[in-house]
Amino acid sequence: MSDKIIVENHGRVRVLYLNRPEVRNCVDGETAVALAEAIETFAADGDARVLIITGSGDLAFCAGADLKTPWSLVQHRYVDVAGPMGFARLEPGKPTIAAVNGYCFAGGFELAAWCDFRIAAANAEFGCLSRRWGVPYTDGGTQRFARIMGLGNALYLLETGTRIDARRAYEMGFVQEIVPAGQALTRALELADTIAAYPNFGGICADRQASLATFGLSLDEGLLLEARLVRPSLVSEELASGLDRFAAGARDVSPRPPEME
Repeated sequence: MSDKIIVENHGRVRVLYLNRPEVRNCVDGETAVALAEAIETFAADGDARVLIITGSGDLAFCAGADLKTPWSLVQHRYVDVAGPMGFARLEPGKPTIAAVNGYCFAGGFELAAWCDFRIAAANAEFGCLSRRWGVPYTDGGTQRFARIMGLGNALYLLETGTRIDARRAYEMGFVQEIVPAGQALTRALELADTIAAYPNFGGICADRQASLATFGLSLDEGLLLEARLVRPSLVSEELASGLDRFAAGARDVSPRPPEME
């Protein structure tokens, strides 16, 4: 695999680093292929339960496509399978978290949207900044931004190219937690460890699948989908063990978001 993506395992949690800090972790064709391969490897690995994506260094998560080598992004072998930047159409089937440690612009903004939820450092910034150069959004931004933030916020960002800070992204619903600078990955690892350790992990994946599939369905259709996907997880041994622990008086502590100033 290219050294433009670094892979680390932390127990059942896998961390992918975009590793081009000298260009603010921009993605070229080689990086896109390496990212797609790393996502597919995670999806196929039964021991890896949660994926975290972040950027190397403390300046940038990902500043988008490498506009100095734009054609490399439309000529690699994953363009139609995964999208130009190597992720948009891939579905790992397991939880994903973006640890946004700095600049999160353009295609990097889309990559953060691809993840299930986002933990942002206080110094993180977001925006469709490639609008300045006439670059459109072909890695899921036109589809995921509206689903996450609502149509008005999505079109505001897509059309104006406005640059926003972590607080504004939180207010729009794009970011779920803001932590001090330098702590995004630490917090993402804490939450990922919690998710990975829950009993009946198949139930988490089923809940996730049903939630992601609900768009475009009526409520009744969604409820039928939920029943089909989630009910089989009710008969797992891990769930039975968890219920026995509850009945015996166990009361595990649930995670809480950090206090924000």
